[in-house]
Parts: sequence; structure tokens; C-alpha cells
Amino acid sequence: MRSLMETFQIQQITLADHSEATTIELALTSAELVLITEHGSKLWYIDVTGAGPASLLDHYYSSEHILVSVTALAADGRTFQGKAYFHANVPKQACVLRGDDELIAL
Repeated sequence: MRSLMETFQIQQITLADHSEATTIELALTSAELVLITEHGSKLWYIDVTGAGPASLLDHYYSSEHILVSVTALAADGRTFQGKAYFHANVPKQACVLRGDDELIAL
């Protein structure tokens, strides 16, 4: 079975943090959703540059609770939803949302 990789430019990301019952829009300069299908498994992540606000990056950088619900709006108008782990890179003002389980296209 061959591997398949798809990418989508993302223009808006909304996060819901279950541990704090909050929803926030992630500021971004650019973001790319990557979907990888390999050997029947589907993996996904969103790579974000120019991420903010800084307080949000600081929070997830130091928190033990990094699982969030993600809603991402692609440049082509499609919306994706899933759960992901928020990996903040504070010095570079960036983050990666690493998918946990299935990503649903709405």
C-alpha cells in the first residue's frame, strides 16, 4: 500500500480547551494542515507560524494538559474538526497541533 500526503492552507483555527472550558481563536501568520495516509492509518497535524497570543503559547508550553479540540477553516472553504495535542514553540512564535484520532471534514 502506498503513502498519500495531502496539504491544505488554513486561514482560521479555533481551539476549545476541555480542562478550562474555554474557546479561543489562535492568531496565525500562516498554517498548513498535513494529512498522511500510510498502511491504512491516517495521521494529521497542523503546522502554525506566527502563532499567538504569546500568553496562549506560554500556557501550553508549561501545561500538562495540552489536548484541545480544533476547528480549522481551510482556504478552499472546507472545515475540519478533531482533537490534537498543542505543542508550543515559544521562541519561534509557532506551534504544531498533532492530531489525536480522526480528523473530520465537515
